[in-house]
Amino acid sequence: MKTEFVDVSDTRKQLVVEIPSTVVDAEIDRVAKDYGKAARIPGFRPGKVPSKVVRQRFRDQILHDVAHDLIPRAVDDALRTRGVEPVDTPDIKDVLVEEGQPLKFTANFETVPAFDPGDYASLKLRRPKAAVEESAVEQALERLRQRAARHEPVEGRPVEAGDTVDVDLVRETPGAPADRHDGVSIEIGATSNPPGFDDQLIGMTIGEEKHFPLAYPDDYSITELQGKTANYVVMLKGIKKRVVPDLDDEFARDLGEFEDLGALRTRVQQDLTGEAERGAEREVRNDLLRQLAARVTFDVPEALIDREVERRTEEFVRRLIEQGIDPRQANIDWQSFRDNQRDPSRETVASALVLDEVARREQVAVESGELDAEIEKYAVATGRSSQAVRARLEKEGGISRLYMGLRREKAVDFLRARATIVEE
Repeated sequence: MKTEFVDVSDTRKQLVVEIPSTVVDAEIDRVAKDYGKAARIPGFRPGKVPSKVVRQRFRDQILHDVAHDLIPRAVDDALRTRGVEPVDTPDIKDVLVEEGQPLKFTANFETVPAFDPGDYASLKLRRPKAAVEESAVEQALERLRQRAARHEPVEGRPVEAGDTVDVDLVRETPGAPADRHDGVSIEIGATSNPPGFDDQLIGMTIGEEKHFPLAYPDDYSITELQGKTANYVVMLKGIKKRVVPDLDDEFARDLGEFEDLGALRTRVQQDLTGEAERGAEREVRNDLLRQLAARVTFDVPEALIDREVERRTEEFVRRLIEQGIDPRQANIDWQSFRDNQRDPSRETVASALVLDEVARREQVAVESGELDAEIEKYAVATGRSSQAVRARLEKEGGISRLYMGLRREKAVDFLRARATIVEE
């Protein structure tokens, strides 16, 4: 077999292959015999069809099968001989296969060239100061107060801004059936309310019914209502005002096992400090990955970037579904979304390549117990058994991805231990 490697770029390679005609003809004979055993041709007994007739009748299928059998083996042998590992399945083109002739084709693929990850000790990582200002504690306590707010019925006064009203309403728009809702709670001032709607309800009293038109702007978020005028009928059934509790010892005790407001304040301080510490650690890690990505001087293989873009897209879709949003109805320009993911994906892939090279050079490995612990952690998070999680990972080829992810995290720890961390 003749092979020729062409360096298109640092990462793009082309393999030109020529398989001898003797090998091709032998494979044609083998495939033709298999076809002859199964062929059903009028005038011939099963299994007794002459080879010449079989080759004529099934010529295209036979040559297709021959190429399908010989090409992958030839590519694997050539790559193994050169010690080259493609990052994706090679793209096979220009296939020429004929009886009595060599089988010729080209295989285009991308690979990661050998490179030096650089001096580990030269890494200088920034770590933000994990300090929590008193104002942050006060803001957190205020958020707790707001979340603990309750709604109390109001009598003897009309609707005011900030109230929540209980209404029956009917909306009529041209060309559409009447849209009726009974027992609806509406917060006066909510951003989801149509422009001008709140003004119509402010001043109403319980038991009052009001009829009014409402013109929707041309750029309104609901397409069906853009530029239209709707007629509303609203019956006010109740008014509630939002009451925020005082920030005192009683409030602290209502939240949980806190003796007084001081104990609650201490817990909030501790929680915020923990969040700040974790945020600082994330920044150290992100700074490390950014610096590692900058050490890749060659063009990152497009196949790896495409794979990372697809992973990010799938992750975004999953988050939308978890939030109860149908990705198909979210009015998202998916092509634009993918295009915007290419640069961060390129950086992610580049840093991963350096981590893999460091792990290879420093013989960083993942023990079976570490892999089992990660599977168990995922099983607990998803409420499934570790056996079920492992079975699914094995079925989907996820064990190797999990191993690679753990090895990269260990490489991160390895590099961090040798880097200089500067406290900001």
